[in-house]
Amino acid sequence: MHLQSSEAIAEQTLIERAKEDPRAFGDLFDRYYPPIFAYILRRVGKWNDAQDIASEVFLKALKGLWRFRWQGIAFSAWLYRIATNEIATYFRRAGRAPLSLTQLVEESGFEPASTHDLIAEKLEAERQLERYRDFLIARSNIATLPMKYQHVIALRFFERKSVKEIAEILGKKEGTVKSLLSRGLERLRKLM
Repeated sequence: MHLQSSEAIAEQTLIERAKEDPRAFGDLFDRYYPPIFAYILRRVGKWNDAQDIASEVFLKALKGLWRFRWQGIAFSAWLYRIATNEIATYFRRAGRAPLSLTQLVEESGFEPASTHDLIAEKLEAERQLERYRDFLIARSNIATLPMKYQHVIALRFFERKSVKEIAEILGKKEGTVKSLLSRGLERLRKLM
C-alpha cells in the first residue's frame, strides 16, 4: 500500500510516538487490527485461534517496535510479515492443518441477506453457500500446498495484496514472489 506523503508522515509520527509511549501503540492497533485479524482468520479458520494469533502478532509488534525502520517497507507489511510467521508457527505446532470454514459458519451463524423478500433471501443464501463451497474446496486444496505457496496465494487472492506488497511482507524479491505465485497456482490448478 502506497501512502500519500501526508499520510506517510502522520503514520511515521505515530510510530515514532509509539516507540516512546506504549499507550500510543493503541492507535496503531486500532488502525491495523481489523485487516490483520481478517487475514489470520481466513488462514486458520478458527475464531478463537485467530484472536490468539492476532494478539501474539501485536504483542510482538509492540515489543519489537523499536526495531522498525522506515526503509521502503510499509508498517502494514511489517505486521503482515509477523502475522505470516505466526500462522506458519501455528500450523507447525502439533501438526495442525487448516480447518474448513464450515465450522466458522456454524459457530457464527448464517444471516440471510434480506428480511423482506423470501425468494431473494433464498437465492442470496444459495449464492453465498455456493461461494462458501468453492472457497472451502480452494482453501482445502491450498492447504495441501507447501507453506511458501500458501503464503503468496493467500496474500495475493484473499488479502488482495500486490506482488510488490507481498515481496515486502515476505522479505523476498518481486521476481521470486511472481515465480512462487506461478508455481503455486499451477499446482493448485492440477489439484482442482
